[in-house]
Amino acid sequence: MGKLAVQKYFSFMMLIITLMMMIFTIVGLYGGDAYPSGNMARALLVYVLPLLIAGNVILLIYWLILRRWHWALMPLITLLCCIPYTGTLYQFRSVDETAEKQEGLKIATYNVAGFGHEASGFIAQDVLAEMKKQKVDVFCIQEYNDYSGDKKNSESYKEYFPYMQYGLNGHYAIYSRYPIKKSEPIEFPASANSAMWADIDVNGQIFRVYNVHLETAGAHHVYYRANKMEEDGYNVQGNRLLEAIYGSYTVGMIKRAGQANILAMHIRDCEYPVILAGDCVDVPYSYVYNTLKGELSDGFKECGSGWMHTLRGKTPLRIDYIFHDKNYEGLSYYMKELSYSDHYPVFLKIALKKEE
Repeated sequence: MGKLAVQKYFSFMMLIITLMMMIFTIVGLYGGDAYPSGNMARALLVYVLPLLIAGNVILLIYWLILRRWHWALMPLITLLCCIPYTGTLYQFRSVDETAEKQEGLKIATYNVAGFGHEASGFIAQDVLAEMKKQKVDVFCIQEYNDYSGDKKNSESYKEYFPYMQYGLNGHYAIYSRYPIKKSEPIEFPASANSAMWADIDVNGQIFRVYNVHLETAGAHHVYYRANKMEEDGYNVQGNRLLEAIYGSYTVGMIKRAGQANILAMHIRDCEYPVILAGDCVDVPYSYVYNTLKGELSDGFKECGSGWMHTLRGKTPLRIDYIFHDKNYEGLSYYMKELSYSDHYPVFLKIALKKEE
């Protein structure tokens, strides 16, 4: 009797865990629909969706092994609801080998981290060589640095990209092989980050290209400050460090949400087809992702393949994006594992409409 009681108790606890996992996952899928301020717990669930999905897979296997088919329905239904989300991270389609042979417009975005602030100019030139190799037409750069030692990067870039515009403080740039008709920066209140846009004339078709870099306040800044304080002899307590990480990250989330709203309103009033590219510092299905995507297409979901992540290191997150006007067909979307930054460059090629 004792053994049977333990088994029943364990099964009951597993049922409760399955139910809670289902609730948390479903809430997380809609966590990006609400503004983070006042809905922080819901918004944070978006960031652990991959873990919640993995938990549901384990629970599905568990109930199937026990042949509890009715309880297995809960994780199964939850996983079916997650299919659209998983499509933002992984696409089962194969690479279209013909895409690069088709005529179109190719856009790239890359947070270059100041080209490593090295003086030789090697990194900046190697990045340019990669853009040439990928036959990029429009290149959006974040954390741009125009000088490598005494060399001006824009001077060497203009041979391949004859048109370019800077953003605020020269930390952003849009390089183009097509004429830039107009460009303006977009300033974010109380932030060192910003965005810019450029109207680009592609054989008579005007596209408005947005180059964005949203608020970067987060855990890595707190860790950096904590390490510096410990090096200076200060005692950094673990619980206070966690509080600082949580506080810094949540403030960053709220700031990014406000910045996304500013950009969304700007895009709404634009008369031209829009391409938005850059470092959004947020994951798929977050409020920032949903707001910036809006009525645009996520290029990866449309024409990408395999696993998509854009942040280097132990946490391979997808935080860099290229969204485009739905009236233009996406041909290819991919990233390249360059080692010059903590980000990977992302590439999108869209088909251009033929003149009637």
